[in-house]
Amino acid sequence: DVFVHFSAIQSNDFKTLTENQEVEFGIENGPKGPAAVHVVEL
Repeated sequence: DVFVHFSAIQSNDFKTLTENQEVEFGIENGPKGPAAVHVVEL
């Protein structure tokens, strides 16, 4: 599991993710550990 902040989701629609949804993303070290960045729905 990786933390995802809604601001990292690259979408013009409502920025939510569902469990088991397929996405591509990068990982950066955040203040509390790894965090997803540039999240794109597949």
